Amino acid sequence: MRLVFMGTPEFSVPALEALVEAGHEVAAVYCQPPRPAGRGKKERPSPVQARARALGLEVRHPESLRGAAEQAGFAALEAEVAVVVAYGLILPKEILQAPARGCLNIHASLLPRWRGAAPIHRAVMAGDAETGVCIMQMDEGLDTGPVLLCEATPIGPEETAGDLHDRLSEIGARLILGALERLDELEPVPQPQEGVTYAAKIDKAEARIDWSRPAVEVDRKIRGLSPFPGAWCEVAGERVKLLRSCLAEGRGEPGQVLGGFTVACGEGAVEVLEAQRPGRRAMGADELLRGLELPERLG
Repeated sequence: MRLVFMGTPEFSVPALEALVEAGHEVAAVYCQPPRPAGRGKKERPSPVQARARALGLEVRHPESLRGAAEQAGFAALEAEVAVVVAYGLILPKEILQAPARGCLNIHASLLPRWRGAAPIHRAVMAGDAETGVCIMQMDEGLDTGPVLLCEATPIGPEETAGDLHDRLSEIGARLILGALERLDELEPVPQPQEGVTYAAKIDKAEARIDWSRPAVEVDRKIRGLSPFPGAWCEVAGERVKLLRSCLAEGRGEPGQVLGGFTVACGEGAVEVLEAQRPGRRAMGADELLRGLELPERLG
């Protein structure tokens, strides 16, 4: 098919690669504009922009799609389908209606659970037993369109959002190929009204660990915010990111260090398995503690 691809972060890259490898004609790739990054604040292209250029594809990165000129340029591509995955801009009605067979979204949750911006993080933080990927026909609502294909996958007890991100990205790439192959026969299924939840964008203000919370919640937050933005606690004046954890035996006052990097919570305890000091690489807890002495109690 003749397609337009719309995506921005690393999560979107496997789908773009799969579409090209399968022989679909990608008329253009849309992504968000390059953003300042690094110490020099130089503009850095998004992962999708970088990969699309390497594949020799036309790349467009408008600030908005609401202008008549941008909408006319999009329509002029005469795409059969637009494939959208973590693009990051709202698609106005004129864009949604331009492709002959509509816009298909790869969404990383089992809709209608976790509509919105951060479905992977929120699924882990909520303690969901499973999540998945849906291929959805887009409408003007926020992830409200009917679903064409869906695949579930379990969430492991020590799995991080980063681990899940990589697996769901590959599932999405595979599912979109199946959806395009069977587009004539797949019947769109409206989402049920029951079970709707919203995955609000992650606010960095929620990343600080509160050791007075139950260990189950603390563990989920550590894993759900890893690797980005990273849950954190303060150790000897340093903001240490906590990247992997598991539930542990033991009890004590909230924040009390019980040995190694096992910390008492409001109920139970959590063992930190991997962490990162400012300006350093991530490392296992044993290695980190060879150069960082924990106080008796973390605030």
